[in-house]
Formats: sequence, C-alpha cells, structure tokens
Amino acid sequence: MTRRSRWAYAVPVAAAGAGLLFGVSAVTSRGTDLRPQAASLVGVVEQANARVAAQNGQVKTLQNEVNTLQRKATPGSIQLTTIGKQIDVMSPSTGFGPVKGDTLTISLDDSHRDPSTVPDDGNLNWLVVHQQDVQAVVNAMWRGGATAMMLMDQRVISTSAVRCVGNTLLLQGRVYSPPFTISAMGDPAKLRAALAADPDVRNYRAYVDLVGLGYTEKQDSGVTFPAYVGSSQFRYARPMGPSTSTGPEGSK
Repeated sequence: MTRRSRWAYAVPVAAAGAGLLFGVSAVTSRGTDLRPQAASLVGVVEQANARVAAQNGQVKTLQNEVNTLQRKATPGSIQLTTIGKQIDVMSPSTGFGPVKGDTLTISLDDSHRDPSTVPDDGNLNWLVVHQQDVQAVVNAMWRGGATAMMLMDQRVISTSAVRCVGNTLLLQGRVYSPPFTISAMGDPAKLRAALAADPDVRNYRAYVDLVGLGYTEKQDSGVTFPAYVGSSQFRYARPMGPSTSTGPEGSK
C-alpha cells in the first residue's frame, strides 16, 4: 500500500475549517457586506433639502388655511375684518407677504486661484467666503433701507439666522454652496452707499483684489420676492437650573 503524505489529510481538514469560518461570518453579518460603502454626503444633503422644501410648503399651506378659517369664524365681526385688513397691509413689510420692486443683488464667491498664490503672511482661509462676510452684506443692506431681502432662493426677515459650516451656508434648514447671493429690495443708490460705508464689506472687497475672492453687484427692477415661509417663533437662551453635581463644594 502506498504511503500517503500527511498533507493529504491536512488539506481536507484545512478546507473544512475555512468553510466553517465562512459560514460563521455569513451568519454573523446576516448575509450582508461587513464593510458597506459610506453614504454619499451629497445625497444626504439633497435629501435633507428636499424634505425641508416639502415641509416649508406644508407650513405655507397650513398658514393659509388658518387665515381662511379665522376670517370665516365670525364673518359679521367688524373688528375681525379690520384686523384682517391690517394684517394684509403689514404682511409685505414684515416678510409674510410677497413684494415687488427694484433690487440690488450681491454675489460672494470663493477664490479660484491656486493656493500657492496666497501671500507668505496669509493663510488659506483668505480664499473662502466666511459667515461674517455674508452677515456683513446682509446687515449693511438692512441699514441701507432694504424693505425686503432674499438670501439664495429664500426670503429672509430681520431675525433670520445666517450660519456657515465650512464653506457651505446653512439657512433655515437648507444647505447651500458658494457663490452666495444676497438680494435686497429698496433704493439701489442707498443700498450701494451702505455697502461702501460698511467696514466689514470694505475689508472683504480688499481681498477681492488680493486673493481673487468673488464680489459682483447687479441691479434689477420689477422683481417679485415670495413671502417668507420660515418659522416666526423666537428661540432664546434660558438660565440653567441648580447644579446637580455631587462633587466637593466649589469643584468643577
């Protein structure tokens, strides 16, 4: 009888062991890839924007229904009718009604120059638009007598918060990438004068020449702004309650 090598026994045993490990792995992972691909950040942002847009539409529809029901509640009430007319008159100036007029639009954009062109005493932050840059333009145009304002494709009011995360703009639940556009309705000459007088806007425009940040102005007439559809409720800080720390007195 021919003598079999020990490998002849070892190979089947090793194969059986490998099969057992693969089986255990499949059961543990429930038949799924143990290293799923990361969800696309762009896709997540687009889905979030779509949800916010749908919810804003629902809010606008519900607000219209509430207004209609309130006016139908007591049709004979002179006081209610008077209040309703006052609301209609005030809505455009408060942002809750559409408006039409002359506008001045400012566009801010990141620099497209090579980072190596930044001066030796500078840094890469000089090449991007920051939150304070957008806020400076918004504040200057309010001071310049703006009667209504749009930031990107959304109507904003004086209490709207402008926030940037990295080089993206977060506004009323939606995310935007540069260029950022701010459109103000009012006297274009006064709006330009307010921008020229604002020190923060002047500082930004200095970097337009230095590192190539984007800044353009465009005047239009007969433009219609839609009504503001964001929340009208104020959010404010509240004092914290008594500390529940159990540490030694005076410790942090």
